[in-house]
Amino acid sequence: MAHHDHPHHGDRHDNRHGHHHGHDTTHTGTDWAEVASLLEAEAELFTPLYERALAWLAKEVTAPGLVVDAGSGPGVISCLFAEVFEGARIVAADGSAPLLERAAERAARYGVGDRFGTLTGELPGVLDDLEYPADLLWASRSVHHLGDQRAALAAYAARLAPGGTLAVVEGGLPARYLPRDIGFGRPGLQARIDAVEADWFTRMRTELPDSVAHTEDWPALLTAAGLHHGRSRTFLLDLPAPAPDRARAHVVATLTRTRDRLAGELDADDRATLDRLLDPADEASVHHRPDVFYLAAHTVHTAVRPVQGRSGPAEGLPGPATPH
Repeated sequence: MAHHDHPHHGDRHDNRHGHHHGHDTTHTGTDWAEVASLLEAEAELFTPLYERALAWLAKEVTAPGLVVDAGSGPGVISCLFAEVFEGARIVAADGSAPLLERAAERAARYGVGDRFGTLTGELPGVLDDLEYPADLLWASRSVHHLGDQRAALAAYAARLAPGGTLAVVEGGLPARYLPRDIGFGRPGLQARIDAVEADWFTRMRTELPDSVAHTEDWPALLTAAGLHHGRSRTFLLDLPAPAPDRARAHVVATLTRTRDRLAGELDADDRATLDRLLDPADEASVHHRPDVFYLAAHTVHTAVRPVQGRSGPAEGLPGPATPH
């Protein structure tokens, strides 16, 4: 979102990656309710990647009673958790009530509404409202929206049951969807867009309330949060050319937002190239060209809360979370 958005800083945010992120309008100026359909479309596009990631997690986490999706957005991945961990209670937590309404509606459509709850509020504090500690807490591309990432991870770790797992999706590789030389304009457009987005991401991070700069060594940050048995694994989304319609539509949406948000930071030649790539009447646009593909990588970092005298995760199925 997809999770949650976002320009891709290896995942970056805003809405392309989604993910979220306590998706609200306070820090980034984004109205997450308006981009809900785009967040859903991106998460659905990335579903094969998330399914592989969750299958890997299922081997790491034994029959969790409570799974929390922190920064869930519209709940695409939350519902995947409900499919992978049958019988588990799923709680989607986010700062946007409209996105959580969509998440609850999706859960009902998928037949898992009876074990699906939501928590609305700022992360990580809203997790204090959980009635039970989490056996698995998933934060996909949402931690980077919080000013003090190390403190946020410590807060998440504190909401785990003994033996519970924290899984953080951060990093990976920027998406690629066009050849380096597309036949017009200056070759290397995507690399230059990446550089502009990296600067934008840095500004976004420094402007967050209580922003603290930390080396983004995620395994080390998880260890600093008091967790152990850290593991990292990267998952690939590989949709070769010619891209399926869903991927092509996502490329159009991504480049449209790039032009609208960042065009002022690109030179005139690159702005003209973007305009041509987005012109439906141009056969060389991403609407029509046969060489559009989609390739991206997301990295999942996991670590476990020490048992501290307990032999296993919390027993019993958690009660309901805050009503939808």
